[in-house]
Amino acid sequence: MLSSDISTITKFDAWILASRPRTLAAALVPVLVGTAVAVHDVKFKPVAAFIALICALLIQIGTNFVNDLFDFLHGTDKKDRLGPQRAAASGMLSAFEMKLGIYISFGLSLLFGLYLISLGGWFILIIGVVSILAGIAYTAGPFPLAYNGLGDIAVFLFFGFVGTVGTYYVQSGIVTAMAFWSSVPVGALITNILVVNNYRDREEDRSNGKNTLIVIFGEKFGRLQYLFFMIISYLIPVIVYFTFKRDIFVFLPLLSLPLSIKLIKMIYTLSGSELNKTLELTAKLSALYGLLFAAGILL
Repeated sequence: MLSSDISTITKFDAWILASRPRTLAAALVPVLVGTAVAVHDVKFKPVAAFIALICALLIQIGTNFVNDLFDFLHGTDKKDRLGPQRAAASGMLSAFEMKLGIYISFGLSLLFGLYLISLGGWFILIIGVVSILAGIAYTAGPFPLAYNGLGDIAVFLFFGFVGTVGTYYVQSGIVTAMAFWSSVPVGALITNILVVNNYRDREEDRSNGKNTLIVIFGEKFGRLQYLFFMIISYLIPVIVYFTFKRDIFVFLPLLSLPLSIKLIKMIYTLSGSELNKTLELTAKLSALYGLLFAAGILL
């Protein structure tokens, strides 16, 4: 987007841009898979599942707002960045407006979360508060996770274990091994979205003092990290099949394997802004795999 185009962008469009709609599937997939396991175990509570989804989306949007604002304040996001345009860096939204959006998003997530707390007690309260704090600490505060090599770990834990198992817990009141193992490919493939982003931006990040794992360990590490998460994701249905659910439908995620192979080739051959397509398709893979995995658990 050219700077001359900014004047034609409405505030509504700017907020949509800042919320990063393409990333919101990352909030949907953990809830979907966690709910599928709850249905499989005859623990399904539709209202709890729906509220969990609302809270997950609000926390994701709030985290995106924090990321947009503080990457701009840190000087990491500039108008000529390789990735998509950002609302704060481009001047479409002011710092005050971004902060207001952060307060509203996280505040609403706490408000909706009161229902989940009534079901799950202090455990859910702790999960909710920690999730919000992690969303803020990802790029803000004295020790931003994304700037100190901890972003990947945070994404894997919160989108994988916390999102999936937490959704299951508010419906069942317990944590099971199947819920845990089901969270692994969810977290792995969503983390791969971040891996592509960091791989694409590694030179910009290095010059701006953003020490992602790829900046610290190098681009070869980034490619291997991406490949490792792919392999782990496609091994999990085997574990689920032999340990919990001997049904051929748990292998439905293998239908997404051709896209996975294509993406591995892309990250090994493309660079710079060419990786924007890889990033988009990696997000689509996480959503497709999640849908197929949830369907396999249900069937």
